[in-house]
Amino acid sequence: MAFCALTAAAALSVVSCSKQERKNPFMQAYDTPFQIPPFEEIEISDYMPAFEAGVAEARASIDSIVNNPEAPTFANTILAMDNLSPTLERVMSVLMSLTEADATDELTAVSDSILPMYSAFSDELMMNDGLFQRVKALYDRRDSLGLAHDEMRALEHTYRDFTLNGALLSDADKARLKEVNNRLSNLYIKFNKNLLNANNAFEIVVDNEADLAGIPASTVENAATEAKERGKEGKWVFTLHAPSRLPVLQYADNRDLREKMWKGYTGNAQSGDNNNLPVIEEIVKARAEKASIMGFKNFASLMTADKMSGTPEAAEALLLSIWEPAKAKVAQEVAEMQALSDSMGNTFKIEPWDYYYFAEKVRKDKYNLEESEIRPYFAVDSVAKGIFAMAGKLYGVTFEPIADAPKYHPDVKVYEVKDSAGNHVAVFMTDYFTRATKRQGAWMESIKTSYVNADGTEERPIVYNVGNFSKPTADAPSLLTIDEVLTMFHEFGHGLHGMLTKARLKSQSGTSVDRDFVEFPSQFHEHWAFQPEMLTEYAHHYKTGELIPDSLVQKISAAAKHNMGFMTAELVGAALLDLNWGYLNPEGSIDVMAFENSVAEKLGMPAELTFRYRSPYFKHIFGDEGYASGYYTYLWAEVLDADAFEMFQEKGIFDKECAARMKKVLESGGSEDPMVLYENLRGHRPTSDALLRQRGLK
Repeated sequence: MAFCALTAAAALSVVSCSKQERKNPFMQAYDTPFQIPPFEEIEISDYMPAFEAGVAEARASIDSIVNNPEAPTFANTILAMDNLSPTLERVMSVLMSLTEADATDELTAVSDSILPMYSAFSDELMMNDGLFQRVKALYDRRDSLGLAHDEMRALEHTYRDFTLNGALLSDADKARLKEVNNRLSNLYIKFNKNLLNANNAFEIVVDNEADLAGIPASTVENAATEAKERGKEGKWVFTLHAPSRLPVLQYADNRDLREKMWKGYTGNAQSGDNNNLPVIEEIVKARAEKASIMGFKNFASLMTADKMSGTPEAAEALLLSIWEPAKAKVAQEVAEMQALSDSMGNTFKIEPWDYYYFAEKVRKDKYNLEESEIRPYFAVDSVAKGIFAMAGKLYGVTFEPIADAPKYHPDVKVYEVKDSAGNHVAVFMTDYFTRATKRQGAWMESIKTSYVNADGTEERPIVYNVGNFSKPTADAPSLLTIDEVLTMFHEFGHGLHGMLTKARLKSQSGTSVDRDFVEFPSQFHEHWAFQPEMLTEYAHHYKTGELIPDSLVQKISAAAKHNMGFMTAELVGAALLDLNWGYLNPEGSIDVMAFENSVAEKLGMPAELTFRYRSPYFKHIFGDEGYASGYYTYLWAEVLDADAFEMFQEKGIFDKECAARMKKVLESGGSEDPMVLYENLRGHRPTSDALLRQRGLK
């Protein structure tokens, strides 16, 4: 608490502290450990003034660059553009982070106002002809500038970004593009709001305890707590959030309950006040218009122009090479499930709402393994020790809790990351438990990026991971499923990419790489989760502290490829659906679900499953443009990670030489071409053979 200590002499001339004007936290550099945002001090009323001040600051910087009488140089143009407004960076990093992780009604209202304005400012920046002409002047004589390699990449990417955002368009087309981008920005806001509201509105109320048979006790306890919070004490409420939805589909003996959950999920955001179908129709039309303005034959071609794949056709070819083996595997899995179901005396055909349930039954039957016997060894804090141990063994870093660090929610934990010499590397934050103000899924983001100042001093990053795991109960901590353990390692892989970066330029820091390379480090680190050497580091029973027994480790290893046809097909199917949306140039109205069904029919989608995400809740591709016509990048990156991990399998999963080469990939960020980084790591270009082998499809 701030206070004033006044001497008698000064008392008459000093204004009381209680009357001092409060400072907006965004308006100056944070006076906190490692410049962590002072979340507890930030008020809703701070965002808009800080945003407006930040935009004004950025515009002044742009004017200074454009009107600089000196000839364009890398320093006075490209570097200057990297640092337009510290104020804008501070306010937008917090707003974008909390809009996803802790979106209260008040914050959502502010975000709904600011994001379209921010989109408009981005257009203003990327269509500023004076700025572009300075960039173009540098680009046209780039070979004579004597630039360092990372500087050359930054210049080339800046020029590319300008052209892909309309810099070469006529004034009329620029105006048209701005209108389309503004329309899309508002449509993305509407899509995300509908989805969040639809997720939170859906519930299945159970009032007969017999209907809960088979569902894990911790899930049942959380359902009782949810019911109490919704004014339905004595009953059980299940929601669409993964920690509630998946245990019902996987374990509930009551088939009707499974069907309700599956239909609730796959029918989400398709009707009523939260209907995303008309929103998607407008998004697809606007994207097709945007591609046309930019001179591309379709939106998918526009979105892959700056990716490793180069074209959507190249991405589709990769996907189809995996799709057919995955479908064949699904047929085998369904046959096993049907045979097991028949042997239990059932007379029904396996339906989509039976897939998770009977996949678990087959795992028990084939491998004598039930996920319920695994979960006690994977409390969330134990898995956190595991990811930290992995990072320590591979890259020599440690994670130390920061006492009393600023945080945006009580669930958040904050760590200082240090290297082997004890030097500060980064701040790492975790936020793992589900809540109504958090969007579905799991992700990594940076609140502060890393770069090197002109005087040689380093700014180090602040990185966070977000999950949607079950909350601890009165009797047990949050116990993770196999998929959730993999998710935690996956997002931590993104985190390492952000934390270990040594790129000099802000625009190349951490995960600022090609979209179809960004998933490589995350998926690569998933491979460590269930390695026997890794399990001995962290898999301890939450009650007894007992190390996971070798017999259970062997079962996990034997079952590693279980249900892989299903997991591959639903992922590849979703990626192909995404590309098909990107190919579409509609002339009239669009029946969203009819189009989606036509894609499924064209692919020969097995009747027992559907796309991982159906269009109305496919946030990756309709919530913004980050993965639009780019969901395939998960598979593209898996080709890389499967091939790279085979090197560690050959030499040892903690081999120091291999780890040093992978650390170089993480440190480089976007300062080097991703294929060059990969070939330096692996010694050859990747093929899909390793992926098919590791998924048991070849």
